[in-house]
Amino acid sequence: MAYLGCHISTSGGVHLSPERGKNLGCDAMQIFTANQRRWTNPKLKENFITEYHIQLEKNGIHTVVSHDSYLINLGSPDKEKLEKSRNAFIEEIERTDLLKIPFLVFHPGSHLGTGEDFCIKTIAESLNYTIESTPNSKTTLLIETTAGQGTNVGNKFEHLRDIIDLCQYPDKLGICLDTCHVFAAGYDIISEEKYIDTFNKLNDIVGLDRLKVFHLNDSKKKFGSKVDRHEILGKGFLGWEPFFRLVKDERFVDKPMLLETPGGDENYAREIAELKKQISKN
Repeated sequence: MAYLGCHISTSGGVHLSPERGKNLGCDAMQIFTANQRRWTNPKLKENFITEYHIQLEKNGIHTVVSHDSYLINLGSPDKEKLEKSRNAFIEEIERTDLLKIPFLVFHPGSHLGTGEDFCIKTIAESLNYTIESTPNSKTTLLIETTAGQGTNVGNKFEHLRDIIDLCQYPDKLGICLDTCHVFAAGYDIISEEKYIDTFNKLNDIVGLDRLKVFHLNDSKKKFGSKVDRHEILGKGFLGWEPFFRLVKDERFVDKPMLLETPGGDENYAREIAELKKQISKN
């Protein structure tokens, strides 16, 4: 079955996150490896890293996914901010490797008025630079689909394909599909017919073999709005059915599916329990 979970706090130390995940019913979890509102962060404590691995096994967490800082823009046209973003992203990769986390999810970037083509090219160059700067890394870097809000790229499957094609290290890259984002971007997954069509498009343009992780979020905004506003599952414009369909889709049986919905831990536990109940049904 799919590995279900949510974004888990690392407040007090990364080693505390596995037990928090277990208490919410997680098989998988997503974390920030550092304060996502800062450009630089202190190194992870060795004793925290050791205890983190002990707690992962103890609490039965199958897969962990790291998410990079929201400050990072690998497609920035501003040289100073691009350099800061690249350096911060290298640190993200290094921390993810220290924790032996297989996937690092990142938002591709924003062109800030310079255009999609320039941004996509810059993102690919940033990936080349950061991958070459971390030659021993075992982390797979996952481009997250976006809603297309503002000047963000990544709201079209073609953007993902072009970034991967322009990068010199495509084997290091995959994608993370956010259900709220793709719906807001104009890819319908509500009906079974539209769901099939959307994943066929993704397969034709990018390849389903690139799809490694899902973010499960309902949408506060209407289809094609290009506005990124997550909602509790079943209370937004997507409703429950697309999520029930996803968690039972045999193509994605081994994929981490992670909640980023509002409502806090109480809501996470409720949503995970409901999804697991659907999986158990014939």
